[in-house]
Amino acid sequence: MATLTEEMKTFIENNLAWVTTIGKDGQLDLGPKMSMFVLDDHHLAYHERTAGQVYRNLQDGSPLVIAVANLAEKKGYRFRGPVTLHTEGEIYDAQVKVAQEKGTKIPACVPVMEITEIQDLTSGANAGKTIDKD
Repeated sequence: MATLTEEMKTFIENNLAWVTTIGKDGQLDLGPKMSMFVLDDHHLAYHERTAGQVYRNLQDGSPLVIAVANLAEKKGYRFRGPVTLHTEGEIYDAQVKVAQEKGTKIPACVPVMEITEIQDLTSGANAGKTIDKD
């Protein structure tokens, strides 16, 4: 597994994440995920609240790519890895409590990505380069 640094964790917490999946028809689906959070040093997760196309794509086995960027800083990261969909159990139950405490919609699912690759999205010569890979 690739490992998040403390700087990356703070960056993720303070910037909007975007996710991309691929449908059975080959169409890409891109959307913001304001609920993205760091689960631990090797996993990212979010609350799938709409249970829309991104969720259906993940159910169908689509890969997931997560990008987090800050335009003003011209800095960002891209994360890749396999996803496990949690609709029950310890992780899901804990996030239902978080949603209730925040007054947000209860997630239909909590997708958890095991990070196997981290890429630099910072503007310049290192854009797209792999920072850490499993």
